[in-house]
Amino acid sequence: MEDYLVKSIAGNEMFRAYAVSATAMVSEAQQRHDTWSAASAALGRSLVGTLLLASSVLKGDEKLTVKINGNGPVGGIVVDGNANGTVKGYLQHPHVHLPLNDQHKIDVRAAVGSEGFLAVTKDQGVGDPFTGQVPLVSGELGEDFTYYLAQSEQIPSAVGLSVFVNEDNSIGVAGGFLVQVLPNATDEAIDSLETKLKDMPLVSKLLRDGKTPEDILALLFDGDVKVLDKMPVKFECDCSKERFADSLAALPKAEVQAMIDEDHGATAVCHFCGNEYHFSEADLKAVLAHAHGQH
Repeated sequence: MEDYLVKSIAGNEMFRAYAVSATAMVSEAQQRHDTWSAASAALGRSLVGTLLLASSVLKGDEKLTVKINGNGPVGGIVVDGNANGTVKGYLQHPHVHLPLNDQHKIDVRAAVGSEGFLAVTKDQGVGDPFTGQVPLVSGELGEDFTYYLAQSEQIPSAVGLSVFVNEDNSIGVAGGFLVQVLPNATDEAIDSLETKLKDMPLVSKLLRDGKTPEDILALLFDGDVKVLDKMPVKFECDCSKERFADSLAALPKAEVQAMIDEDHGATAVCHFCGNEYHFSEADLKAVLAHAHGQH
């Protein structure tokens, strides 16, 4: 199945609901960062959560960055997302594999840690970026995104995130959903949704059974779903040699000169995607000339 996200109004127009199939997107991240099972699930859920959050709260060219800092072995996780369905992200320690939890599932809570914080920085292109931060409430990440939406955005929501990792560390399926309660929702409708959420199979199971994002929403709302938009989603990094050259130009002149004299060049590696950019002595001399031509 192609990766795509569905936006809808559902449940007698009392809820805004999003669902996404993101298997290729999470696979790309897994391959670029060589993540092992527990790290794959943690990074995958963070990517899917950020994608859903960005799709629900951003407009136009706005961007956001999610930072998850728990006390688990994967360390910090950073994901950038935008309103156009692209995300990029990385974690500190990709080689984490843990015993399965009591439900015989990957122990994301143990990988991420249940103490720490989830912070979301929104860049709306004007003024200073705004950051909202909440403590981690579970480390499973779905509940943590839910808690963030309730506390920082004041939107009662439910977030489900799911990544199935194959025995060889490749990604079987990945996806999720986000439901936001609209102001006109009745208590009865909210109770009914809560019951549905409790009884619902994992998103990964539904995707492995061949269900689509539309099927997932139909299951939650007994088919009462009006699809507003469908958009492709992907892991995509906007790094470039030019961007790294700008970063080098901002360094003290002596540091760049040392790279020329001692190292005869430099290599920059993008955290987000692992791409490497090589700068020769001539490149670095050009960076210096450009930087000091500007001042």
